[in-house]
Amino acid sequence: MNNLLTIDKLSLSFQGTQPEGGETEVLHEICLQIRQGETHALVGESGSGKSVTALSILRLLEDISRVRTSGRILFHDQDILTMDRDTLRELRGNRIAMIFQEPMTSLNPVYTIGNQLIEPLMLHQHMQRNEARERAIALLKRTGIQQPEYRIDSYPHQLSGGQRQRVMIAMALACRPDLLIADEPTTALDVTIQDQILELIKDLQEEFHMAVLLITHDLPMVRKIADSVSIMHQGRIVEQGTLDKIFSAPEDPYTIHLLDSMPKSIREPRAGGSPLVTMRDVRCEFVLSSGWDGFFKRKKTVIRAVDGVDLEVRQGTTLGIVGESGSGKSTLGMCLLRLTPCGGQIWYHGTDEDNILLSGLSSGQMRPLRRELQVVFQDPFSSLSPRMSVEQIIAEGLSVHNIGRNRAERRKIVEQALMEVELDPDMADRFPHEFSGGQRQRIAIARAIVLKPRLLILDEPTSALDMTIQAQIIGLLGRLQDRYGMTYIFITHDLRVVRALADNLAVMHRGKIVEQGPAAEIFRNPKKEYTRTLFRAAFHEM
Repeated sequence: MNNLLTIDKLSLSFQGTQPEGGETEVLHEICLQIRQGETHALVGESGSGKSVTALSILRLLEDISRVRTSGRILFHDQDILTMDRDTLRELRGNRIAMIFQEPMTSLNPVYTIGNQLIEPLMLHQHMQRNEARERAIALLKRTGIQQPEYRIDSYPHQLSGGQRQRVMIAMALACRPDLLIADEPTTALDVTIQDQILELIKDLQEEFHMAVLLITHDLPMVRKIADSVSIMHQGRIVEQGTLDKIFSAPEDPYTIHLLDSMPKSIREPRAGGSPLVTMRDVRCEFVLSSGWDGFFKRKKTVIRAVDGVDLEVRQGTTLGIVGESGSGKSTLGMCLLRLTPCGGQIWYHGTDEDNILLSGLSSGQMRPLRRELQVVFQDPFSSLSPRMSVEQIIAEGLSVHNIGRNRAERRKIVEQALMEVELDPDMADRFPHEFSGGQRQRIAIARAIVLKPRLLILDEPTSALDMTIQAQIIGLLGRLQDRYGMTYIFITHDLRVVRALADNLAVMHRGKIVEQGPAAEIFRNPKKEYTRTLFRAAFHEM
């Protein structure tokens, strides 16, 4: 069978904006082939050149950067790199379509999804507006959007993450392309929605006999959907082959390193010490207003984000809280920290053996305890102030809690915290934008542990990170816990990560805990159907 797409010795350099800026070569003689109907996965860490390769296929980088390319990109034996603008415009979105990583930034927030779906149909398929609208509704229905005739008039912010990604797929498939480029299409989604999106792409691929180029760092996802794989590292393809060859008999050291980074083991639970936190009948409700009910009266909907939760966390152990997006995991963590109003009782067993009812404390009474109760958020870039240096970020808590007699002493404590998270102390004078994602997450962890907390709440701390960086953060958290006897509450939808870390597990669904107990026992023998559904989506082998 002839190749649909052939990339032949593609090299790409970014040219500096200043005359003396020179060039930075980011792709080095990339070669790959994709046949009609095949799924080819391009795998590697952030910065390896995966997305640059994908954007080069449609020459999208030319619109935003000064680039120099060499080699060939053949699509149906036509070289895309030599096409004129009119031919290229006809190709984009019509014969080659692309799904981007973050749908919220790819969809225009000021237009309805219907307008954004109708546009390519009118442009490329030359449909009238009414005909294009009917086709758009059919596409939304085909991609699993409920009540598409109403949703078509919704704006992107009115849809969930999974729904927005389905809209992006509908837009990409509007013109029935021969090739779909999917750039990290499920990174921000939880495991069950991720599974649904992958099944949808596979179904549509078979229906349209479409080829798919999947850009990802998620090796379990590659195992589910790909026919062949290319491994990228530092702008080069270091290994290529069929799915079985790459996963069963990898040859390149980097490929072996990537595969070894996947969390595989189940942690045998530790008994831990006495209870540190006890929750009884914890509840949290949000009241949403929508539309009008009669004159001057808003309709109100009550959302029970947390609904009667009972939990116990023992000193020196890790409690994993898992569930889909919207299940109430993060809200429960914010309730414990008293960062959102809630009902029920939350007891904290202090260092002097006093039982402190956190849910009964005022903000002023709660403040001294915040040194002992710390949190690391999902996205380190948005949780670290871009205007503050690393020293200022980490030392802020020291100043608030009057730790260290002067700036020089606090500087020494900051440098020690950076060494604890395996960063160079000299990095203290830099700013967050100068670091990689993994380094920023280490800084966020340093900010939390500098106060030597007893409890650390980790809210999706590895979801935005590559597999190898995830493995490093997991190892770091394990070493810090062993060294200081800290207690973790690990909130995540990544079941592979929590399987390697958690002593105990709580599974949440619609604000309730549907199953809890020793993590190893639940992973080996889940009793509830919802838990089994989650595990089937996360672990392809189950």
